[in-house]
Amino acid sequence: MSDSMAEKSVNSSINSSINSPVNNSVSSEVVDFISAVKYEDFPAEAITLAKRCIIDGLGVMLAGSTQPAGRILREHVIGTDNRADATVFGPEGFKTSVAAAALVNGTSGHALDWDDTQLATSADRIFGLLTHPTIPPLVTALAIGEREGISGTQFLTAFLTGFEVECKISEAIHPDHYKKGFHSSATVGTFGAAVTAAKLFDLNDEQTAHMLAIAASSASGIRVSFGSMTKPLHVGRAAQNGIVATELAALGFTGGKDALDPPWGFFQTFSHGQGFDAERIVGKLGNPHTIVSPGVSIKPYPCGVLGHPTMDAMRRLVIDNDVDANDIVAIRVRAGSNILNPLRYPIANNELEAKFCPAFMMSAIALRRKAGIHEFNDEFVCSEPVQALMRKVECVLDPDIEAQGWEKIRSTVEVDMADGRTLVQKADERYRGGPDLPFSRDDLFEKFSDCASLVLSDEEINKVFALVESLETCTDIKELVESLKPVTSGLEA
Repeated sequence: MSDSMAEKSVNSSINSSINSPVNNSVSSEVVDFISAVKYEDFPAEAITLAKRCIIDGLGVMLAGSTQPAGRILREHVIGTDNRADATVFGPEGFKTSVAAAALVNGTSGHALDWDDTQLATSADRIFGLLTHPTIPPLVTALAIGEREGISGTQFLTAFLTGFEVECKISEAIHPDHYKKGFHSSATVGTFGAAVTAAKLFDLNDEQTAHMLAIAASSASGIRVSFGSMTKPLHVGRAAQNGIVATELAALGFTGGKDALDPPWGFFQTFSHGQGFDAERIVGKLGNPHTIVSPGVSIKPYPCGVLGHPTMDAMRRLVIDNDVDANDIVAIRVRAGSNILNPLRYPIANNELEAKFCPAFMMSAIALRRKAGIHEFNDEFVCSEPVQALMRKVECVLDPDIEAQGWEKIRSTVEVDMADGRTLVQKADERYRGGPDLPFSRDDLFEKFSDCASLVLSDEEINKVFALVESLETCTDIKELVESLKPVTSGLEA
């Protein structure tokens, strides 16, 4: 084909895109799913798992609201928008616009890096690096739901719709999307929020198609920000941008058609030209629902999920052998590149870096046999015992582990002791908190209570937990919103 003919072909495609926002494409299939899916279409297991994800998401959001990132962002947002449509949650809550509330709440939800993770289905899809699926649709449904007074079933329907589209897009796009620098919780999270909002606004098909295009053009977030406050900001911006995309589309703002499809749609441009696997999304929306299969993992530790099985292995090793950290000569973490590349800090100098530092993860477990909110703080990270022990930790790229693929977190911990012994513990591929080794109800409540106790009283914690467990019976989501506000906040109901 000549250059002139090619140009005419492209121009024809452009004109077609401008004139008709919906056609037979992946984008149109997503539009059809958003429009058609009803509460009754979600299996009972999906509803149950959604409520578990919502409980977990609310907990980490409340805890994250106490972190410096949340405080700074609240100060930035207060006074910038005099609307009082939705609540910014936390010890110093206030009301603002729906999009601004989602920005702050979304950032809080990812501030501790303790929110849930989507599982991969094959060896070329990197476990834990697809997306953190819950927070963008959750804070979107909370903000819009408060303003509109939606029911619990409307909340669950919108949340699950956004969750499903978000996860299927994340699963379908070529792994280079993440491997070469994009943060999928930021980019794909934008769709999770936008789809949730579209469901609540009841957009028609044309508006929904434009919403996808506006969202695609708004999606952003790069991995250079890992270990800084901007990583959680990615998730807050995803929620904010998703809501704005939907609000604009509802008003008649246009974005074009085929927002996801080649040659210039999200899949192609955001994968560095590698595109996507159609079989992972075409005919797969709700078939099965990702929240059911392969499922979602709820994090036991407030740090990068890729370190969790290794931390569990270290904990078993330390407890089973009654290891005294003072007797440790050296620690080796043997793993694949799927773990060692994202967990990129050799030594952590603050709490944010510690979330992506295997040396800190191993040191915290060795010193305290746990790693929670009280370990992931600047004071503990910078303490002399931690800094000294981190320098005894070596990360080793293991070729045998690397050859097994990336869909599971595989690692081995080796600890050299002063008495000459080398203790070895292999990580369990059944990730604690994942579908194969899920949190019990008591485990989930314990984590939620630990997180929410930074903002709410015991009585308030119990009320929120009970409300979410029976969310489908709620007639107005404002009841949940009000329960998330501490009585000392001063916010009016």
